[in-house]
Amino acid sequence: MSKRVSELQVLVFRLENKRYCVDIAHIDEIVDRHEVTTLPDSPRHVEGVMDLRGATTTIVNPKTVLGLNDSVTGNRVVVFETEDERRIGWLIDEVNQVVSVDETEFDDSVESKSVHGVIRQNDEFVIWVKPSAINN
Repeated sequence: MSKRVSELQVLVFRLENKRYCVDIAHIDEIVDRHEVTTLPDSPRHVEGVMDLRGATTTIVNPKTVLGLNDSVTGNRVVVFETEDERRIGWLIDEVNQVVSVDETEFDDSVESKSVHGVIRQNDEFVIWVKPSAINN
């Protein structure tokens, strides 16, 4: 466990039957899905755009990026504000909770392009996703 994580808060959410999380510092808000307008010639993981209180928000499907089955698209949207001030929303199946994580629960030995590592929670793994891998 080479990274120092001491008391970080993450949002735990579900995609299909797996649990994932992201650092809440990256999250702007969580909303219900509204009408999404598809964009021609967009990347496969981009579902389209959604109007969120007058701001155009690009809606992406993290299941596509993470290689999951895309059986049913979720009805919740986790909205991120990126460094270049674009708004990106992830379609997720279910928001579980915000939890505090300390270094004893975090394992970065499986870090990859899209994953920081895993968090052990109640004898299960929660996959810690890098927002930058999904939002690009």
